Amino acid sequence: MHSSVRTLTKIAVLSAVAFVLMYFDFPLPFIPSFYKLDFSETAVMAGGFAMGPGAAVAIEGLKILLKLLFKGTDTAYVGELANFLIGCAFVLPASFMYRKEKTRQRALMGLAAGTVCMTAVGVIINYAVLLPAYSFFYQLPMEVLIGMGTALIPFITDKLTFVLLATTPFNIIKGVLVSIVTILLYKRISPLLHS
Repeated sequence: MHSSVRTLTKIAVLSAVAFVLMYFDFPLPFIPSFYKLDFSETAVMAGGFAMGPGAAVAIEGLKILLKLLFKGTDTAYVGELANFLIGCAFVLPASFMYRKEKTRQRALMGLAAGTVCMTAVGVIINYAVLLPAYSFFYQLPMEVLIGMGTALIPFITDKLTFVLLATTPFNIIKGVLVSIVTILLYKRISPLLHS
């Protein structure tokens, strides 16, 4: 009983930290501005490494719930859905791999696998669900969204090139940066998460 209360407390605290980190988001200059980078996945990854994949999903979900409760949505829930699904695609492979063998090398392998998985899921979900949903909810023709990409990257000519040339680099950059921050911070905060 005592250990499950401690685990729930850690999940709640990491969810709150992840939620706060979501406020510090910023666009990348060479990617359409509705893709914003934040480091909230660092807290989710720390929870996944310390407590396993289930905790990572719980932290990811609570982070989104807190965001909706306190900030609402400005993306008709599309951005929140994307953040949850793509975030889970990142943290689950990494936390599964790290759970089997808790070494630095295993953490690096997990983070690399998570970045690849997040990138692949990002392509599929953006192509099949998210871009059409943005187009529908904001009553923007797909050509307008594609045009936002073309303005930054002239090789973007359709939905497929949009996700390959805008979404893919964004998710790779996010995966690499969050992985670096996680590797730099995790061992320092690990004693707090295992106490």
